[in-house]
Amino acid sequence: MRNRAKSTAPAASSGAGRFRRFVRRFSIPRQWLLTYLLLIVVPAGVFLYGYYERSASILHDEIIRTTQQTLKQAGSNLSYRLEHIEDISNVAFMNPKLQAYLSVGPDDRSIGIQMDVIKELRYLVDTVQSNNDVYRVRLFVDKSKLYAAERINFFSLESLKDRPLYSSIIQANGSIVWTNDYQETYLDAGSVNIFSATRMLRDPFHYDQVSGVLMIDVQEKLVIDILSALQLSPGTQVYLVDAKGIIVYHPDRSLIGTQADADLLGVLKKGEEGSGSFKRDGNDVMFTTLHPTGWRLVAQGTESQLSQHAAKLTQRSELTSLLEYVALFLVLPFALLAIIVRGVNRRVNQVNTVIQREGMEGLHELPPVNGDFHMLERSVDQLVLRVRTLVEEKYKAELHEREALLQALQAQINPHFLYNTLDTINWIAISKGAADISKMIKRLAKYFRLSLNKGQSIVSVEDELRLVQVYLEIQQTRFPNTFEFRLDIEPGLEDCRMPKLTLQPIVENALLHGIRKSKDNRGTIVISVCKDRGDLLLTVSDDGIGMNEELANKLLTTAPSETKSAVFENGSSYGLYNVNERIKLYAGDDYGIAIYSEPGAGTTVTVRLRTDLAPNEDTNEKS
Repeated sequence: MRNRAKSTAPAASSGAGRFRRFVRRFSIPRQWLLTYLLLIVVPAGVFLYGYYERSASILHDEIIRTTQQTLKQAGSNLSYRLEHIEDISNVAFMNPKLQAYLSVGPDDRSIGIQMDVIKELRYLVDTVQSNNDVYRVRLFVDKSKLYAAERINFFSLESLKDRPLYSSIIQANGSIVWTNDYQETYLDAGSVNIFSATRMLRDPFHYDQVSGVLMIDVQEKLVIDILSALQLSPGTQVYLVDAKGIIVYHPDRSLIGTQADADLLGVLKKGEEGSGSFKRDGNDVMFTTLHPTGWRLVAQGTESQLSQHAAKLTQRSELTSLLEYVALFLVLPFALLAIIVRGVNRRVNQVNTVIQREGMEGLHELPPVNGDFHMLERSVDQLVLRVRTLVEEKYKAELHEREALLQALQAQINPHFLYNTLDTINWIAISKGAADISKMIKRLAKYFRLSLNKGQSIVSVEDELRLVQVYLEIQQTRFPNTFEFRLDIEPGLEDCRMPKLTLQPIVENALLHGIRKSKDNRGTIVISVCKDRGDLLLTVSDDGIGMNEELANKLLTTAPSETKSAVFENGSSYGLYNVNERIKLYAGDDYGIAIYSEPGAGTTVTVRLRTDLAPNEDTNEKS
């Protein structure tokens, strides 16, 4: 069909002709798009625009009202707590014992009198601090007074004079001055974020002299607990600003003590409470006044952030709009879809009929269509050709697979020939009286039989340990009286499955590169198997020469071809990289080999495996 289509095409078709055919091919989808825009999108847009225009003002008013009420309630709660702190400060300020303590002059050396005063004053401090809202009472007095250097509740007045706060306290002339949120370091409690109600104390007998400063500290947590209870959506910033426009508290601590934005100060000038907007960034601001301190409690955010109730109203309006949209315009898309589907089904039925009656060659006799159907019919023709090619390729692949299977079956003859040959050599050694040669040949035959294991790639832990034992016994014959080995397996783990020939390369490294390279060429190899956190853990330890951390890492991260030339001078490969990669292939990336070693302290290699490896996972290897 493709050849015939090429023969009917004009030989001298121009670029303009191709472009016209391209446009004509997409003419029907363009009509569908225009119909959808005129019948559905335009009416829906007009409807939704009118709906949101009507509801926008109502929603905004609801946001303002609910947020203002919530903020006012929080301001009342915070004002009550701060007023309570000021009442406590007033009571302590008028306490006779405090006045008696302040009246003790530097020339008064009667320790007894001072001790009596301090005893009663200590009771006053403890009583004030027992209040849940009070974190600490601090009294800054002249350093000549008893307990002035205690630094728990009593401090030297000199230590306060260096702070910028001191001038504000003196200027207040005995009135309470509230500090910003700041961090104070206590001798017995460390660093704590607090607010402080401070006031100046005068000498009762010399009223023109400053005798000290009384501070009642309140934890920042008191404010945070009240503000966090506000029912505002995430993203809304709630903070405190004093009468001078300085930020007293803010969730972003870097802003505390800085001047508030000029737009915000313009809104705060409206009165004790109110609201406003920042035209610059579209934020809405609500505020209320805390009467004891003159601070403004401010909530700043977008319309959707200022109130959870408003957010619920928004979601409700969106749901209502969606339901109205579906109810109003659901019929129109179905009508349009019915027309489209009917035309599609008609053409598909024509194509199926032609293919069933005349085959693929009959498609070119159908009346031509524009758009995607022409591309679909051409794609079907190409698909048929592709299927034929794949069938031929699959047939060839099956032939190659059968040939490979035959070769694998023929290769199984070699192990039997090897066993028979070793058995013959064994009997010859016995007949010659060479018992040591016979013993070594038996071990070698047993090693080959265990390592081949009928072609299976997954074996039991018991078989793997038996293979390692035979290997080490052969090496003991090869290197007599040079090393000892010990096997330690936790009961119940003998039948666990693991990849074949996992431990043998590790044991070989321990012997040849660990023990055999030590000064006296002697050592011990310990192989243990246990269960660790649900996994199978195999450990091979030796007391050989060990290695540094860099070499241990290269053994697991560098391929043998690279390791041989870059790491080992004697040209022998440790092979741990391949073993580690094979374990990850079987068990996953969370499993594999780990090496723990230090020069001169021996080496410990651990192998972590799953305990649920299925036996004989690769049946092709078994065959």
